[in-house]
Amino acid sequence: MKKLYKSTSNHQLTGVLGGISELYNLDASLLRIIFVLSVIVTSGFTLLVYIAAAIIMPTDKEL
Repeated sequence: MKKLYKSTSNHQLTGVLGGISELYNLDASLLRIIFVLSVIVTSGFTLLVYIAAAIIMPTDKEL
């Protein structure tokens, strides 16, 4: 079973979206575009979720 971790190799800011892209085998650039659009549409709520995930999620180096 795969687990969700922040990526240390595929990151721009904190590695949250890179970790999600590695878990689901998606393109990280596509996820970043969707994230930016989501922040605009939800008036910043998605950004709060991202910040919480960045604080809570462990990195993949702790394996």
